[in-house]
Amino acid sequence: MATPADKRNIAGPAATLAIIAAVFTIGLVVIANVTRERIARNQEAWIKEHLDALVAPQNYDNDPLTDTTEVSAPDLLGTAGPVTAYRMRKAGAPVAVALRSIAPDGYRGPLELLVAIAPGGQLLGVQVIRHNETPGLGDAFENRDAGWLDRFRGLSLSNPPQQRWSVRRDGGDFDAFTGATITPRAIVKAVRRTLEYYRGNEDRLYQDGKPQ
Repeated sequence: MATPADKRNIAGPAATLAIIAAVFTIGLVVIANVTRERIARNQEAWIKEHLDALVAPQNYDNDPLTDTTEVSAPDLLGTAGPVTAYRMRKAGAPVAVALRSIAPDGYRGPLELLVAIAPGGQLLGVQVIRHNETPGLGDAFENRDAGWLDRFRGLSLSNPPQQRWSVRRDGGDFDAFTGATITPRAIVKAVRRTLEYYRGNEDRLYQDGKPQ
């Protein structure tokens, strides 16, 4: 039978281990929270950089990272999941909406786009923010060589006419990349469909309620 002294000798180390375990657990929780917050801040800075590349910050005075809405239109926005729409305003008046739509049929899988559209449906710009394309192919639309994407600025569903919203190989007005057609075809189609979505939801996109 264990004596009271034996029990004290066992209880002491056990209590110490319990304290160490508790401190270790709390430390892990704190580290996880700090890491999560840092990741969130980095994500916000990353998307803000892309938004500012499409719409100059002096052109709006709200915070588009908080002035957002989630929309869903699988046929037009390329995904069954919700798509974030970032809204930019100046003195309360609409300036632009940037939609994170998907081009689902890129050469090496889906590409996520950021498509900025002004009131009336004119494109302010397009960026590819996520893709799995090979480096050589991705150069055609990454920031260091964004010339191909500049082609979209100022366009709308009527400029060019909707039937010419395709690559030249398909009878449209858009150049493909050298030696590549699948990915530019996917991007052009996704941008056109995003414009179609915007045309049917422009007023509701700027409202607090969720467009359909």
